[in-house]
Amino acid sequence: MTALQLRDLTVRHHGPHGPVTAVDGVSLDVPSGRTLGLVGESGSGKSSLARAVVGLAPVHGGRVLLDGREVRVRTLRDRRRLGRLVQVVLQDPDTALDPRMTVRQTLVEAATVFRRLDRTARTEHVTELLALVGLDPRLADRLPLQLSGGQRQRVAIARALAVGPELLIADEITSALDVSVQAAVLNTIRGLQRRLDLSMLFIGHNLPAVCHVSDTVAVMRHGRIVETAATEALLRNPRHPYTRELLDAVPRLRTRPPEEEPS
Repeated sequence: MTALQLRDLTVRHHGPHGPVTAVDGVSLDVPSGRTLGLVGESGSGKSSLARAVVGLAPVHGGRVLLDGREVRVRTLRDRRRLGRLVQVVLQDPDTALDPRMTVRQTLVEAATVFRRLDRTARTEHVTELLALVGLDPRLADRLPLQLSGGQRQRVAIARALAVGPELLIADEITSALDVSVQAAVLNTIRGLQRRLDLSMLFIGHNLPAVCHVSDTVAVMRHGRIVETAATEALLRNPRHPYTRELLDAVPRLRTRPPEEEPS
C-alpha cells in the first residue's frame, strides 16, 4: 500500500519577474510504513513540494494522493481532515511552538484537536509522547525558551505525533541544530519510524543525514527528480552527475593514522 503518491506535480510561485516553477512535473511514492528521503540543495523545490502536499502551496498541475484518494483543500473541513492524516515538522521548532505555552499545554492542544481526553488520559498521553521522543516527562511544565534547541525539536516532533498521523513530513529538521545534536535527533526519528510503522517523507540537503533515516532516496534539482534509488544502491552506484556531486561533497573520514601515511 502507498501512503503518499505524487503524480506529475507542478507548483509555481509569483516571482519579481513573473511565475517561477518550483516543482516541475514530479512523481514520487511514499510506501506505507517506509521512509522516502528527498535531498537537494537550497532552492531545488523540496519545501515547495512539501507545502503542496499539505495544501499550503497551490498545485498548478498533477495530483497529490493520500491512501489513494486525491487531496483537495477547498474548505476548513478539508484542511482538518488533511491535518489528521499528515503532520509536518519544520526546520525551526520555534515556528511550531508557542513561546507562551508549556510543553504540556502544547501537546495537549495537539492531542485534543480530533478527540476528547479526560485529565488522566491527557497526563498519560503527554508522558507517552515525551518518552517516545526521548525526553524526561519532568520537562512537561517548561516553556520552550527553557529548553535546548534539540529538546525543542523533539517537542515539535512529539506535537506532530500527538495527532496520530498516517504520514509525517520532516522538512530540514536538523538544519538549525548543532552538529552534536543532529545525530541524536536523526536516531530518534529513525527509531520512531520503525517503532510506530510510520510513513515518512524526510527532506534535507545533507545527503548522509537523509540516507541515515531513509529506505529510498530521491534526488531533486531545479524542481525535478533526477534520480531515485534504494539508499544502499544510491550510495554504492550513483547514476546522475548531480548525485555524484552531492556524494563527493561529503567530507571523508581519515582511514589511516598520520604516521602510516607516505611522506
